[in-house]
This record gives sequence, structure tokens and C-alpha cells, in this order.
Amino acid sequence: MSKRPARRLWTVLAAILALPLATLTALPTTAHAAGVQCSVDYTTNDWGTGFTANLTITNRGSAEIDGWTLTYDYGGDQKLTNGWNATWSQSGKTITAKSLDYNAKIAAGAATTAGAQFTYSGSNSTPTDFAINGTSCAGAHQPPVTVLTSPKAGAVYTAGDTVPLAATAAAADGASIEKVEFYDDTTLLGTDTSAPFTLDTNALATGTHSLYAKAYDSDGASGESTPVGVTVAAGPAVVASPSELAVQQGKSGTFGVKLSTQPAADVTVLVARTGGNTGLTVSDGSSLTFTPSNWDTAQTVTVAADSSGTGAATFTATAPGQTKATVTVTELAATKAYDARFLSLYGKITDPANGYFSPQGIPYHSVETLMVEAPDYGHETTSETYSYLLWLQAMYGKVSGDWSKFNGAWDLMEKYMIPTHADQPTNSFYNPSKPATYAPEEDLPSQYPAKLDTSVTVGSDPLAAELKSAYGTDDVYGMHWLEDTDNIYGYGNAPGSCEAGPTAAGPSYINTFQRGPQESVWETIPQPTCDKFKYGGPNGYLDLFTGDSSYAKQWKFTDAPDADARAVQAAYWADTWAKQQGKGSAVSATVAKAAKMGDYLRYAMYDKYFKKIGDCVGPATCAAGTGKDASHYLLSWYYAWGGATDTSAGWSWRIGSSHVHSGYQNPLAAYALSSYADLKPKSATGQADWAKSLGRQLEFYRWLQSDEGAIAGGATNSWKGRYAQPPAGTPTFYGMYYDEAPVYHDPPSNQWFGFQAWTMERVAEYYHQTGNADAKALLDKWVGWALSQTTINPDGTFRIPSTLSWSGAPDTWNPSSPGANTGLHVTVTDYTDDVGVAAAYAKTLTYYGAKSGDTRAKSTAKALLDGMWANDQDSLGIAVPEKRTDYSRFGDPVYVPSGWTGTMPNGDKIDSSSTFISLRSFYKNDPNWSKIADYLAGGAAPTFTYHRFWAQADVALAMGAYAELLE
Repeated sequence: MSKRPARRLWTVLAAILALPLATLTALPTTAHAAGVQCSVDYTTNDWGTGFTANLTITNRGSAEIDGWTLTYDYGGDQKLTNGWNATWSQSGKTITAKSLDYNAKIAAGAATTAGAQFTYSGSNSTPTDFAINGTSCAGAHQPPVTVLTSPKAGAVYTAGDTVPLAATAAAADGASIEKVEFYDDTTLLGTDTSAPFTLDTNALATGTHSLYAKAYDSDGASGESTPVGVTVAAGPAVVASPSELAVQQGKSGTFGVKLSTQPAADVTVLVARTGGNTGLTVSDGSSLTFTPSNWDTAQTVTVAADSSGTGAATFTATAPGQTKATVTVTELAATKAYDARFLSLYGKITDPANGYFSPQGIPYHSVETLMVEAPDYGHETTSETYSYLLWLQAMYGKVSGDWSKFNGAWDLMEKYMIPTHADQPTNSFYNPSKPATYAPEEDLPSQYPAKLDTSVTVGSDPLAAELKSAYGTDDVYGMHWLEDTDNIYGYGNAPGSCEAGPTAAGPSYINTFQRGPQESVWETIPQPTCDKFKYGGPNGYLDLFTGDSSYAKQWKFTDAPDADARAVQAAYWADTWAKQQGKGSAVSATVAKAAKMGDYLRYAMYDKYFKKIGDCVGPATCAAGTGKDASHYLLSWYYAWGGATDTSAGWSWRIGSSHVHSGYQNPLAAYALSSYADLKPKSATGQADWAKSLGRQLEFYRWLQSDEGAIAGGATNSWKGRYAQPPAGTPTFYGMYYDEAPVYHDPPSNQWFGFQAWTMERVAEYYHQTGNADAKALLDKWVGWALSQTTINPDGTFRIPSTLSWSGAPDTWNPSSPGANTGLHVTVTDYTDDVGVAAAYAKTLTYYGAKSGDTRAKSTAKALLDGMWANDQDSLGIAVPEKRTDYSRFGDPVYVPSGWTGTMPNGDKIDSSSTFISLRSFYKNDPNWSKIADYLAGGAAPTFTYHRFWAQADVALAMGAYAELLE
């Protein structure tokens, strides 16, 4: 998400928020060759009786291909069902796919994708011969397989000691391994050119490290290993692993203890419980002796649990002259195997050596750095990530009884993601009767900057006065959506500072998306949230986005409502679970902060310029709102606020959003803020607004539910973002217009099944807590559809929906007699084994099944959780490989107006020839960059195994929810 800034004195434009904080990825640009030199990369999602085939066609020639026809043959009885991104047909065993108007041209070196769904029986071998326009295409070369065999994940060393690195590497397609490089995050430690591939290093500084091996083959392809996290201690240390252990009642568990460095003489390590649950005791291994010869061989400590108690205890391993080690052991009920899974995964996520957190303790979007989806770098952080940390720590409190980590997570979020007064210094100049100056949203990035128009009347803000009255401040209490955690861009917009520069330690607030629905992540221009014209052009970055006669130095922030609502959701569960333990007072102060966040979150319920909701056409003729008549009572795509940095000549602005997406709704949060005493907002009308929002959200889902059961995109109060006239016959919801793909179109915002799982999981939680009949009716139909599209294989692997396509439209909403939506349809165009989405889906089924008694929902939830646990574990968590054909877009041009020039903090030039990678030259220093370079040069589409924080948290949360409700 994001926003679009603006200018001086009360005038401003602020934002078309961008892509969801999630695992959405942009579709590749079109590409292929004329001449014809080509390659075809072929992958499938196969569920035993059918499959989807995804094909990437790459132009290996020097001339453009203008119109293409792909042909290939199957060897079995595969039968075409449907296809996309091409006109598909079948004659016998021969498959033909012809280009469409929008992807017929494939530039030299570019690629395009197409896909289709098939049925089959028997075998399903991969085709080997592909042709474009009758010319045979080469297959894509596969990268080498690389595994880092030493050190082991979680190993601890002492500063100055040698850390032994070793890797195995195997080449494909007849190639040979030429060298293996060893990396510490993005730093090259050394290279070995012959097997066995090893490197000894003593150059690792004190702290945590993420180590990789990267192999190169004789054909120029490369492949990197899964990262391994290790810790270097300042001095000799006792090492204990794992740091989190679950033991069920009446049973025992073990952890290992060793030393980080070789001692000169024997060392005795004593292990004892030093706090917490007295039902846990050391039954063996309380005294361990390590010698100069066995110091690095782990010895076992056994912890026994009694047959009645539950809760956590701390066990400490100490020795003279050694840094102590601690292990948290949690006693679980005898039946709680899924809680044990939760704690196991929680331990991996929170282990500092595994790379999920920055030095400040901030959760990264992903462990891996080379990552482009909504965030454009893996070590950025989103408000979504923080919200999942809160939810994870709430579940930890439920399982362990320790609520300090939940409170600590909120404090961390408040410190680094909610702007301080120094970050938003001029809110006192805000004029609620004129919140912002209008500017249209344009269709294409090339139509920016958008001109501000002071002649358009905007509505009044009814929230500002009552929020100031309730909380005694003009400042806004909401999370900004995006943070450059390690300051890789170099703006240095740390909380409380402005453009401190590349040498500033992270984190740093940043923005990306600013320019309309077609601005994919590949076309963005990163900018600071506090723009004092230090970087960019003469006006900083402002004149790239808004057109004005002059520009003032300013700050601006954008809130992602789904993330703030998820934080409220986490606080609700923390309060509920803590009270069940008799510990409600432990979280009461944090829960009160969540209520405050929910109060400000109401800005997301308002039209962007506070115009009246319904039949709003024409920026000049659509009436300005005078209060709550500008509220649609739904969670829109964003709200944003900003102002001048000059406190002596101040001004500030606020906007809501006219665009509403079904995937952002959160009836559980609305229920908590309207009906749960501990989360009641302080403001005069906050509770009533959330009560109305709860009902409106349930109506919204019902209006958007397709004939099959899936939930369609959303609605807008401002067609095309400029109050344009929608096509005749466009259905409406309380006068807002149906929008199949709200906010962004590259890729379409409604195609990702993850939004279905996320939003319906919140409906299921609400249904579970209240038994609401409307929520149950929605879930009955949705679950039936989702289950019909889910395949569980005998080996526990699974296929769930991935990409959806839509046709038709809903009926215009009639609250007293809702339509049946028989003309609104969804089709699943491909399937996935994505673990994060599967976990959210499993949670939906768990909450729904537990309340409704639906046996298939319950069994499918269990099968999904068991399947990923059995098949998808690695040293860092739960993950599966992903082929990223969209990474062909690293070279995509980024629109910059002709004649506009500027520089990024690292010196990267910004001008009309800029591309995604030219604005992000730091990527070329990433250990994985050669995979992208190989792909751009004609190699195979790269495969990555990503460990996204939200996905790992969702898997852990799904295990905890299943333990609570169904185990």
C-alpha cells in the first residue's frame, strides 16, 4: 500500500495505496522473439486427476516477435479444460496456444506467460518439444542444487573462533560445478573452486549471521542454498538448543547443551529451573562436564513434566567464565500435540540465528533479501508483518501464560511503526473543514504528475475534534505501512528523524506506490516519508506525483487498514486468552492502546475527500460530506495524513479512501471495537461507528458473494479515482459502484486466493465467537466452494486455489431483499501448495468447523496442517519452492517525465531511462542476483524458497488454533 503526497498550505493529494501486504506478485511482462529464437519454461500444479500448466515463453533472439503460436504434444490422455493469456485449442495430443492482442508482441530478451487446465488419467509426463511459430524452442537450463552442510543451523561460536563452512553442489543438464561462493547475508566471505567445497572463516563479528552457499555451473547458471543462521558470542558461552521446548503432561523432553569454544580445562555446566512452572524439573543432565576434547559435542538435558500442571518455565545453563544459556520449556496438556507444533515453529521464528529479525528486533518481511512482491525488498517491513508478530505473541501467551512478549511486541511496533510527534509535527495546523486539496487519480503512471485542483469542494472531517478530545493530541495513532528496516535505500527516515542519509542505522520510513492502478511494484519510484529535498530532484520527489506551482518540504504517512485491524484482532485474542488464565491485568494497558488504534482506524471508513457516499459522479458535482454521510463504514484500502515540516509556517492534511476491497474487511475487529468492553474506543462515536461497520461489512460480503461462493472484489465511491461516470448498468452497494479489481490492476487485486482465506478467516472467528447467522450463511457457501477446489493427496501433499478469474457482476444491493447473484461467477485458473495461504485457509476451516460441526471442514483443516508439517519443514520453518517468472520484470522501465532528473541516496540516477533495477542497484550485490541476471540473459526462471514472516506466523497460528478448538 502507499500513498501519493502533495504540496503546500492546506493543499495536498495523498495516495492511492498500493499492493496488498502479502504474497501477491505482479504478473510478468510480455516477452518473446521473432527470428525465432526462444525457450519455454513449463511447470505444473498436479493433483492426480488434473493439473494446471504454466508456460513462460522467452524471446532469445535480437528481434521482436509480433504474434506467436505455441505448439507442443502430450504423451498421455491429457485433455484441455480451459486456458488463459492465450487462445487455447487441442487436436489429438497436440496443444496450440495463440497470442492475444495485449501479449502478441514480445521484445527481444523479454518473456510472457500463458497457462491452461487439463484433466488426465495414468501418467503425466512433461512435454519436451515446444515450438513458437513452427520453430523449435530450447528448454530452460536448470540451476545447480546447493546445500550448506556446515555449520548447523543455530550453532553458536565465540568471536575470533574459526567457523567451518562446507557445501555440496550438483549441476544439471550435463554441466559441471565451477565454483562455490560463501556469503554472510550479502557479504562474500570467500570462494572455493574444487570439491569438497569448504571455507574456514574467523571474520564473523559478534551477533547473528545468515550464511549461504552459492554454486555456479559451467553453463553460467547458479543456485543458492537455504540460509543457515548462526550466532557469534562476544566471549566463551554455554550453548543450548532448541531455545523453546514443549513437553506434554506426564512426558519428558530434551534439549542439548555444549560450549561455544574450546576450553583450556574441564568445564562443569549446571542446569536448573530458574523460574516459572514448578511442574517441570530436570530429571537428567543437571550437571554436565565438558573437556577440551568433547566441548562441541552436545550433551542431553531431560526435562520431565508432572501429570497435572501447565505453563512455562525457564531453565538456565551456567558455568564459570561462560555466558549463560536459557531455554523456555512449556508444559502442555497431554492431548496438545498441535500446541507442541506451535511452540516448535515459534522457536524457529524467534531464534535470532534464523534471520527473521533485525538487530533492533524488528521482524523482516522475509528472511531472504532478494524479494519483490508488494514490498520491493525482503528486508523491508510492513505494518502487516508487525500485526502478525502481535498475533503470534498473543498465541504464545495463550500457550505459555507469558504475556510479556505480547506487550513487548506492541511496544516495538509503537516505537518503530507509529509516527512520533517529531515525525508528524504540524498536525495542530490541520483544518477539519478542509481536509485536503483534490487531485484526480490517473489511469497510467505516464499521466503523472496529477494536477491539484483547488476549485473542487471537499467535505469536512467529523473525526478530528472528537479524537483530540478523547486523547489530548492532534497526532494520528496508526501504523505507517512500509519501513526500510536496514536503511538499504539510504533515506535515513528513522522515527523522529528526517532524511538522515545512508549512514544512518535502520529502520527508515519509506513510500513506493503513488501513481494509479496500473503502477505495479515494478514501476514504482521509492521516496522518503519526510521529504526535505535532500534526495531526488530540486523538489525532492513531490513533482513526480502531484502538479503544483510550487512545493514545500513535507512529511506524509499512509496506513494499511487491514494491518491495524489485525493488530486489534490480536489484542482481542490476547485479552480473551489472558482473562481465561486469570491474567487480564497483564495485557490491559496494551489492549487500551489497541482500542485507541481502532478509534483512529475509522479514517479508513471515509471517502478520500470526505464527499458523500453514493452516486458520486463528477468532482465538482458530487456533494461534499458534512459529517458521517461521507462514511461508507467499511475498511477501505488506506487512509493517509501529512503536512509541512516547517512548524513556523505549518499546514497539514488527511484523507480517507474511496476504494473498498473485500479482502480488507475484518468483522472480528469491528465486533471487538463495538461490543467488547476492554476494546471500547474513548471517542464519543467510535463504538457506534464500529457497530454500524460490523453490520455493513457482513452486508458487503453478502453483496459480493458469487454464485459459487467466492467473494468478489469490491466497490468504489470514486470511479477511476476521479469521480468519473461508471459504465451504464454498473451495480451498486449503498450507491457505491461495483469494482471487480479495486485499486490496482497489475496484477488484478481480486485474483489472489489468499485474500479469500484471510478475510473469511475473520468471518469464521466472528462466527465462532458469536454464532451470528449471517456469518454462518456466508461461510456455509464459501466453505463448500473452497472445499470443492481443494485436493489432498495420499502422501499428504495438497493443492488449493491460487489464481481466480471473474465474470459477470453482483446484483445491485437491496438490504431488504438481497439478490442471488446468479450472474456473478468465479473460476480457479491455477492451484498452489503455498503454505501461508494454506494455513489461513486451515484456520478458516478450523473456526468454522468447531462452531458448525462440519466434519469435512475439520478433517480438511487437519489434513492441510498435517501435510505441511510432514512435507514442508526445513531448518527455518515451513516453506515450499516458488518459481518466479515475474522476475523477468527487473528490467522494466519506470516512467519518469522527460527532462526530470534526480538521484537516489546511493547516487543511482533517476531520469526517463530509469528501470526497476537501475533505481535499486544494491540488488546487484545480493548473493542471489546472479539467478536474476541468468534469467534476464535467457536462463531458467529462478526458484526461491521464501520464509515470509506472515506466512510462518500463520502456520504457527493455525497449529495453535487447531489445538485450542479441535484437538
